[in-house]
Amino acid sequence: MDIILLGPPGAGKGTQAQRLVENRGMVQMSTGDMLREAVAKGTPTGLKAKAVMEAGELVSDAIVSALIGERLDSVGASGAIFDGFPRTKHQAEALEILLAERGRKLDYVIELVVDEEALVDRITGRFTCANCGASYHDTFKLPAVEGTCDVCGSHDFKRRPDDNEQTVRTRMAEYRAKTAPILPFYEDKGLVRRVDGMANVKAVAAAIDAVLDS
Repeated sequence: MDIILLGPPGAGKGTQAQRLVENRGMVQMSTGDMLREAVAKGTPTGLKAKAVMEAGELVSDAIVSALIGERLDSVGASGAIFDGFPRTKHQAEALEILLAERGRKLDYVIELVVDEEALVDRITGRFTCANCGASYHDTFKLPAVEGTCDVCGSHDFKRRPDDNEQTVRTRMAEYRAKTAPILPFYEDKGLVRRVDGMANVKAVAAAIDAVLDS
């Protein structure tokens, strides 16, 4: 089963994708990760991408498609989760061809729907233990003892510099701009399913499972 997971940063795509990898043996096709891996390994496509990036240019759709094709060839019968691709109608059409060439097809496009105001609160309230990385939140999950990590006892905490309101709203605007062209494409094919991305992790997971098992 091959699916696309859609949702703005902070919607929980990464968490849900990892759960599908662990529970269903699916393979996460994150174009950013694949690009870094191909460059690091010095594959033919990776070398092309490296030259483009070193020239300060954007990696072309052709290079990204080649990366995805190579990865699809290596995953065998495992289902794929596409994350970060496609972002345009042209890329969506290219993905259809890549899949068809390998006897595959998209089964679902699952969008994690979020409330922008609530998402701002969710993201801007996040902080972690600087020592062990345990996650906390100003509203939803404070340490049991103020200023002391529940896991390791450290008193040092940190916040990601981009977890601020302006950055979150900019990311939301970028997401809407990037997904606007492809949602109608997949709506016309009857592939889009929406789940409440603001629910707790288990509820979102159950909703996704219900789609995949339908």
